[in-house]
Amino acid sequence: MPSSERIDPTDARLLLALADQPRATTVALAEASGLSRNTVQARLAALDRTGAVDSFERRVDPAALGYPLAAFVTTQVAQRGLDDVAKALAAIPEVLQVHGLTGDTDLLVHVVAADADDLYRVAGQILDIPDVERTSTALVMRRLVDYRIAPLLRRTAAR
Repeated sequence: MPSSERIDPTDARLLLALADQPRATTVALAEASGLSRNTVQARLAALDRTGAVDSFERRVDPAALGYPLAAFVTTQVAQRGLDDVAKALAAIPEVLQVHGLTGDTDLLVHVVAADADDLYRVAGQILDIPDVERTSTALVMRRLVDYRIAPLLRRTAAR
């Protein structure tokens, strides 16, 4: 669930320290961010509670699990079935993320697969979901910019 509270410059400094050393102790984070240990503990707890910090899952590379192919499946859905389609997509292990969009396409579905045949199977599973009207699959050829948040954290920390 996205955070409804904004991260302040102090939180941003703490998160930058955590990004640099993900396994750092609270004491090490306190030293790196210039905060007390108790402040670090309280702020990390608040960031977890508000949903400002994402799960550890984001750091696991699907290729290391045997899923080196990534693709995006644009999906058109009968509007009355959007919630049911989302639930069905969540039940497919190869579906990493689903975004609702404006425009002609309703959903952008990020999937992974073991190989081309496996991608065909996953795309077929998506198309078989009731109320999915049409899909189009685009294979990721290479990642040019990986997921990152540090530039935004640096900007926020500088405020």
